[in-house]
Amino acid sequence: MNILVINCGSSSLKFQVINSESEEVLAKGICERIGIGGVLEYTPKGGEKEITQIDMPTHVEAVQNVLNALTNEKTGILKSLDEIDAVGHRIVHGGEAFSEAALITEEMIKEVEACNDLAPLHNPANIIGIRSCQKVLPNVPMVGVFDTAFHQTMPAKAYLYGLPKKYYDEYKVRRYGFHGTSHQFVSRRAAELIKKPLEDSKIVVCHLGNGASISAVLNGKSIDTSMGLTPLEGVIMGTRSGDIDPSIVQFIANKEGCDIDGVMNILNKQSGVLGMSGISSDFRDITAKMEEGDQNAKDVLETYSYRVAKYIGAYITAMHGVDAIVFTAGVGENNKYIRRMAISYFDYMGIKMDPERSEAVRCEALLSTDDSTVPVWMIPTDEELSIARQTVEVLGKK
Repeated sequence: MNILVINCGSSSLKFQVINSESEEVLAKGICERIGIGGVLEYTPKGGEKEITQIDMPTHVEAVQNVLNALTNEKTGILKSLDEIDAVGHRIVHGGEAFSEAALITEEMIKEVEACNDLAPLHNPANIIGIRSCQKVLPNVPMVGVFDTAFHQTMPAKAYLYGLPKKYYDEYKVRRYGFHGTSHQFVSRRAAELIKKPLEDSKIVVCHLGNGASISAVLNGKSIDTSMGLTPLEGVIMGTRSGDIDPSIVQFIANKEGCDIDGVMNILNKQSGVLGMSGISSDFRDITAKMEEGDQNAKDVLETYSYRVAKYIGAYITAMHGVDAIVFTAGVGENNKYIRRMAISYFDYMGIKMDPERSEAVRCEALLSTDDSTVPVWMIPTDEELSIARQTVEVLGKK
């Protein structure tokens, strides 16, 4: 089967075409500046990246331009649209309604729309992507794959907040977690690498990118994760604060004369390593400054790594042990300093990084020593492949 994977934002649309049998990426790209011009980047397997300025007033035109590129006589990878067997859509928030990927129907879309107030910037855009594909590919089956679904196996003790119960009962205020497709993909691969049955494994996954989350995956199921009702909770991130004392919101509002929206903008877009460093939200820039001897940059990376280590330790406790610790996503796959600093807190447990192995960049690799009590792996995530796999699974159940 050829699966078209769609990840739709408010003014962008990322896509890949994946052959589900070989799991090869046949083509990939992104539409940007939708509604304010339009740029299409398209790269066929084995070919050069093509960048085209195309007017895209809405996502419908964006989808049509993607399909035109895929069937282009010169560089297209499909002879006709009939070769697209299914579409897998990334959907950020499924609330409590979805614990796994689901076939897209009108009833399903209504349930997703009911979650819009939990992800107001993402869910409406995801639905726009679905509607746009339905207009252009009306007879192709479509599946929604949720960022939150993998974490729906968390027990109540992990997802409940210390708030009046009515906020959960009436508004479903609870921990949901995100990056679920990544955590699921990486934990399954980790079980294969350590040669343990998934249903008898204890794996901590550290998805560290500009957005970051850590999860405890016990026997193949998420039992806890660091992000909460929204992606703001958890470890420090590129521009997000992560965990803070809630009273800081009132304190900043009073000191700066901000309303709640103003403070939330600070916490989401001006904080994290960007705010702490005053340099950048890009960890490569901060690392470069640290290597030049900048003390503040060093403090930022140490603080970040400390927070990561605290979550790893908490999740080892939650699972009564650990079989593997895994780093993934942009920072986890590339920043050797953060991996080393985070794991250094577990030397008392006999978990040790190999200096040469820990240099590994963007390739699947064992990072720990042969005598480490727990293996530490770097496994590149592939959320698009995870979406394609789940799409095939759902259609196989029809």
